[in-house]
Amino acid sequence: MSARPRPIGRVTRGTTGTNRLRRMDRWIAALPALRRADDSLVVDLGYGASATTVLELHTRLRRVRADVEIVGIEIEPERVRSAAVSARPGVGFRLGGFEVPLPDDRRPVVVRAANVLRQYEEREVAEAWATMLGRLQPGGALVEGTCSEDGRVGSWVTLAPETGPHSLTLGLRLASLEAPSIVAERLPKALIHRNVAGEPVHDFLAELDHEWARASPLSVYGPVQRWLATVEGMRAAGWPVRGSRARWRLGELTVDWSAVAPR
Repeated sequence: MSARPRPIGRVTRGTTGTNRLRRMDRWIAALPALRRADDSLVVDLGYGASATTVLELHTRLRRVRADVEIVGIEIEPERVRSAAVSARPGVGFRLGGFEVPLPDDRRPVVVRAANVLRQYEEREVAEAWATMLGRLQPGGALVEGTCSEDGRVGSWVTLAPETGPHSLTLGLRLASLEAPSIVAERLPKALIHRNVAGEPVHDFLAELDHEWARASPLSVYGPVQRWLATVEGMRAAGWPVRGSRARWRLGELTVDWSAVAPR
């Protein structure tokens, strides 16, 4: 009998917390790939030291897919053993890494990898992406990014197995937002070291702060109105902004990956 292959990846710090990934959960719930999939299997890769984010993801996705199934995958065996007591119908846990091992070689429609690649080198990101994308269903989505410990500031890249990365999304709590560029500290690994002069993501964040400052008179109507004007300003300035005002009201801003990709 052959030995089970060693999981691909490294053990993370494992920090997690209630509602930390709520903004990313909300994004995944709206993905067309999830809503139209025949097999609504979703993987929470690298869920950390507790089962919290896996259980929350299941609860939130069931509102749009009653038949959704979530599998939490962790590379650290003790975390898997600890989380297993939280298993329930539609929620399970497995040992593994970027190779996304699943029974019967099932393929998920979505893989979420939140706060996993922060400890890696930028040069390792492309290989990790490729490995996870290779496990998805056709038309599926990989959502990879990072966020603050309280979940108020985050960003993520959405990728498809056929095309690779196609968008960057910022998710911000508007009520306490001083400047959108605070997200620079929570950019995905592929971008966090690129926030320097001459790189597109640096220009993007500088323009975003400019539009936020320009919209400051609208603060009297609340942070949402100010943010809507900021996003409209970004679009008017030529940035390929995606989505609708309904998404922007949530504190989101999504742009084409090509507009911010590293040079």
